[in-house]
Amino acid sequence: MQIRLKTKITLTTALLVVAVVAVNSGLYVASLTRQVIRQADNRAGLVAQQVFFQAQNALAEAAAAGQAPASDSAADLREYVRKSLDESTALASLIDAEVGYSFLVYEVTVVDIGGTALISSDASLPGRPAPSRTRLSQLVGSGFVNQLRVIYGPPRAYEVSYPFKLGAPGHQVPFGEIRVAVQTGLLRNEIAPALRGAALLAMISVLASVLLVGLVSSISLAPLKRITAQLDRISRGEFDQKPLERGDEFGQVSTKINQIGQQLRGVREIFSTLRENLDQVLGGLEDGLLLFTRDGRAVMVSPAVERFLGAPSDSLLGRHAEEIFPADHPVRRAVRLHDGVFEPVAAAEVVLPGQGEPSRRVGVSVQMITEGVTRMGSLVTLTDLESRERISTQLQVSERLAALGRITAGVAHEVKNPLNSMRLWLENLKVSLPDAEDMPRQAVNVLDKEIDRLDNVVKRFLDFTRPVELHQEESSLAELMNEVLGVARPQMVRAKIEVETRFSDVPPVLVDRQLLKQALLNLVLNAVDAMPNGGKISLSARRRGDTAEIRVGDTGRGIAPEHRQRVFQLFFTTRPGGNGIGLASAFRTVQLHNGSIDFETEVGRGTTFTIVLPLARQLEPALPRPQDMGRDTARNA
Repeated sequence: MQIRLKTKITLTTALLVVAVVAVNSGLYVASLTRQVIRQADNRAGLVAQQVFFQAQNALAEAAAAGQAPASDSAADLREYVRKSLDESTALASLIDAEVGYSFLVYEVTVVDIGGTALISSDASLPGRPAPSRTRLSQLVGSGFVNQLRVIYGPPRAYEVSYPFKLGAPGHQVPFGEIRVAVQTGLLRNEIAPALRGAALLAMISVLASVLLVGLVSSISLAPLKRITAQLDRISRGEFDQKPLERGDEFGQVSTKINQIGQQLRGVREIFSTLRENLDQVLGGLEDGLLLFTRDGRAVMVSPAVERFLGAPSDSLLGRHAEEIFPADHPVRRAVRLHDGVFEPVAAAEVVLPGQGEPSRRVGVSVQMITEGVTRMGSLVTLTDLESRERISTQLQVSERLAALGRITAGVAHEVKNPLNSMRLWLENLKVSLPDAEDMPRQAVNVLDKEIDRLDNVVKRFLDFTRPVELHQEESSLAELMNEVLGVARPQMVRAKIEVETRFSDVPPVLVDRQLLKQALLNLVLNAVDAMPNGGKISLSARRRGDTAEIRVGDTGRGIAPEHRQRVFQLFFTTRPGGNGIGLASAFRTVQLHNGSIDFETEVGRGTTFTIVLPLARQLEPALPRPQDMGRDTARNA
């Protein structure tokens, strides 16, 4: 629990006051205790003297009354003294008064020289040996701690003695003692009222001081609340704050904080710009990047890492390398991770198991980040080798299409003119042939049909190589794919093919509906042709990051390994009667939309084509370019 500054000041001051009050109270108690003990000692001594003088008066009165000892024996003398003292009403009144009304005197006893009590305030003592007690002078001379321990301990009796002598002044002989006892319980009762008053005063002083300190600290620390609020606003990004208009230290601190806030605003703007640029750069990378500090803690993780490790990049930030790459992880062996320290790795290849997907080959490299000779951290790079190979294949396809486009454009131009001339002369020949000549006229008709077929081929060449003007609009993939299924449904029904669709909530894409619809229709019709004996076609659309993913799969015969590199080549086909334009056209359409197309196939089990398109909010409309197909395709690749 965190204690506020005001509470700390109040508690500290209260403890100081309590300490001062405790010391003063201790000194007061010590002084009071010594004073009470001295008063008790003085009072007991005075009472002993008074009892002695009153005993002498009692003996004088007995002698005046004609009383005397029966003989000179000590026993008769003792009996005479005892009787004289016992019959003295003045002496009895004095003893009763001191014991009854004094708060200090506990007992008064007159004993003979043998210690036997003659008279006593305790009616059970006369004629018996009086108990011997510790002298009160010892308690008076002891230390303060011992005095407190005795007074506040079990009740004990201390005594003050005064010699009891007989005879005329100058010729007196010792006869006994006058003992006045003082009990510690009575002393404690004498001190208690003063102690209660002192304790009450101490408590009032402590409470008053705490209240006063709380009030003073509230007034003194009030500017801190405004400074704290100023810091809170700065932490929320509100940097334009007015400092306190004070000339003391609080005002200086507030002014410094305001200056720091202005500096933080500039630093924050710079950092935000750099962070946005870095996020954009990392978001566009296909490779996964992990930056580790010197002690092996991840401080930067690119979004692409999720595709390799199966965990969101945000969840990996701040974690140690041993947590990201456990002991059984394939990457750990490749990066040579020991006790959180990486070793340089130029290039290594590992196979990562996929989650519901086939395993993938991944390239791993580790670079050391140093400053001078000091090692500052490590950069781990994960590369999808299969994707790189697929991109290389698509680039080769694009280059081939570009070359083929240039060739077909030239061929179409060179063939078109002779075809036009041949058609003109053929028309002239038709007119000049006699009607009765059936064989020549039949030959001319055959030539006319073949010229038409060749002209259609040339037109398809020109249509494929001609630059395409896109008419883009935001479109729902689910609606578009349902339209495709509606067009292809008669063929699927005749082929006894089942259809399975999975369309999740995918944001719209910005596409040319007719072009993309034709591309998807080509994929669906190819899937139908791949299953002459029936099967199942699956169509799905889902969001993957900032892109939309379309999958068209079948359970047909699959694509043979020797044909996979030529799937998207123009005029390549394995189907009798096919023209080899459908997949090449689909490939070109996807590239015109800044997307990608790929496929997975297994002989005897089927093929799945995957199209990835940017979402509408990120895609920039592609402008038509009046260049030839070769340059257009190469640039899109």
